[in-house]
Amino acid sequence: MHTWRWQTWNDLSYLTCSLLDSFSHGFFTRSFWPQKPKDLSRILHPTATVHRVKQVHGNTMLSPSEIRQAVTATVAAEIASPTESDLEPPAADGLLTEAPEQAVWVCSADCNPVLIADPVRGQVAAVHAGWRGTAQKIVPAAIARLQAQGSQLKHLRVAMGPAIAGEVYQVSDQVAAEVAATIVPAEQFETVEAMLDHVQQIEHPPLLPDPQPGRFRLDVRRVNCLQVEQLGTPPEQIAIAPHCTYQEPEHFFSYRRTREKKVQWSGIVSRS
Repeated sequence: MHTWRWQTWNDLSYLTCSLLDSFSHGFFTRSFWPQKPKDLSRILHPTATVHRVKQVHGNTMLSPSEIRQAVTATVAAEIASPTESDLEPPAADGLLTEAPEQAVWVCSADCNPVLIADPVRGQVAAVHAGWRGTAQKIVPAAIARLQAQGSQLKHLRVAMGPAIAGEVYQVSDQVAAEVAATIVPAEQFETVEAMLDHVQQIEHPPLLPDPQPGRFRLDVRRVNCLQVEQLGTPPEQIAIAPHCTYQEPEHFFSYRRTREKKVQWSGIVSRS
């Protein structure tokens, strides 16, 4: 059983997961708002380089060198004399490292922040997986990129941080079907309704009934967990935080709860 621990920095709390104990990492809370990754990285690893992207609910993964190339190309094409504010990171929803002491960050406010680490190679990834990214299998995409850089599934550790819990996350039947089709082959079922019914019968189902017609309750983290398990990752190498952003306003921002555009950050640092 993996342990989730509260850590304290200057009387402010953030979470870590025992699965990632050999890496500097943190799932930060709303109490750190409005600090940015460059500030938070100093807490985890003061000398690490800091990397983030502009999140767009897709499934693109970028490395620091790819981020740098994209920013350089944009600036060269559009801006004659760029200032620091012009250097907006490129659009993506995940980052993976390619050298030691690189800190990669994603933000969330109900979506699933996923930190992945390879203790053998020292490389890591940070992923923002809302329902749209999950429907596009962004976590398997991140794992594929890590494998392309030499990681093996048996070595990967996957920690899914605080996000909105399935019991309170209402979605349309269309969204439910789109996400469910990533864990069961839709073509095997005669109707969408049959597929959704089947998914509700899975052990620890990621889809729950809702009192409102045409609606379901969706556990995005459970879907991501099943996607990772179906790749061949042992279940004991996956951990889900026992915290819900929607139900814990004292710790987390929740867009579904307040419609505020405020976020908490999650980050991890690669090592040699």
